[in-house]
Amino acid sequence: MQKLSPQFTKETGIKLDWVVLPENTLRQRVTTDIATNSGEFDLVTVGNYSAPIWGKAGWLVPFRNLPKSYDVKDIFPSVRKALSYKGTLYALPFYAESSVTYYRKDLFKKAGLKMPEHPTYAQIAKFAAKINDPSKGVYGICLRGLPGWGENMAYFDTLVNTYGGRWFNMKWQPEIDSPAWKKATDFYVQIMHKYGPPGAVSDGFTEDLALFSQGRCGMWIDSTVAAGTLWDPATSKVAHEVGMVSAPVAVTPKGSHWLWAWALAIPKGSRHQKDDMKFLEWATSKQYLALVGKTFGWVNVPPGTRISTYENPNYLKAAPFADKVKQAILSANPDDATLKKVPYTGVQFVAIPQFQGIGTVVSQQIAAALTGRKSVDAALASAQKSTARAMREAGYYH
Repeated sequence: MQKLSPQFTKETGIKLDWVVLPENTLRQRVTTDIATNSGEFDLVTVGNYSAPIWGKAGWLVPFRNLPKSYDVKDIFPSVRKALSYKGTLYALPFYAESSVTYYRKDLFKKAGLKMPEHPTYAQIAKFAAKINDPSKGVYGICLRGLPGWGENMAYFDTLVNTYGGRWFNMKWQPEIDSPAWKKATDFYVQIMHKYGPPGAVSDGFTEDLALFSQGRCGMWIDSTVAAGTLWDPATSKVAHEVGMVSAPVAVTPKGSHWLWAWALAIPKGSRHQKDDMKFLEWATSKQYLALVGKTFGWVNVPPGTRISTYENPNYLKAAPFADKVKQAILSANPDDATLKKVPYTGVQFVAIPQFQGIGTVVSQQIAAALTGRKSVDAALASAQKSTARAMREAGYYH
């Protein structure tokens, strides 16, 4: 987007100043700017966790009258819904994603293994053991370890869901010290200790993408958006050896893969809302996607947002993973992501304002268990205690 934006400036005369930040920093800076209405940014990148909450709070400009040429109905309904509050869009999606299992076909073939379309976590552990070869710089599996509610917890929440766990019961009481959370955490810590790369607590999405692209990971469970990079020989050493199947399942398929959209929004405090609107419509339009395809190759088109992308023969030819990505996105259900009933929505987050803080604190405890600074039981007990305190202080229960 940054590389193509001079074209937008040429067409409109509108100049852009870019501020690019690491994911955890971005979330903090943008939240502070929006909540204080300081007007530091004219346009911000937000996800489907923030958009409805901030829309409800009146912190974002609503999109009610998009031009007909924008074709808002072309955006997948689940993505539109995820970025809306009470039927009104508060952010326009740049790309959408779910999560899947990536694996190295060459390593599986060499080990005489066959990856099923719908693997279980028990199978994943067996595969990781067979293909793990640290002496050759190849690790059986890579998973996010970097603390952050949108970093290690984005993956970890899906693990908890599929093990039958939940963040809160119907009375908003946390269940982080439950057997399901313990089983999920035990699995995560053990598989990473045995077959993961060293120093995994520093690896978020970006670091794992680099590791897999360089041929260092046998498997990786993460975002569908990585597919464009992994299948592109210009950015991936293993482009011809990548396979993709569903995210694994343990006890239940519910909540085993997430739904996320990175989107652009206009803070209420912006002083250039007319210009913001022009850029936002341009950067999330069908025409923009075609421009990316023609300039950087169709495999690099931002995925997951528009129905027309998945009907475009150019894209389908360049992206053999397209159909699986689409299925993963469409089958993720934020309204029914847990085995037991819950009072919240969201697959890899809880759609309440307090979750940003709670999720970050819990993510640090999971990281402490991963590094061995704490036992799994001690980390979960600590996470349970801090979450219970935060929820009581926020008035969810007494």
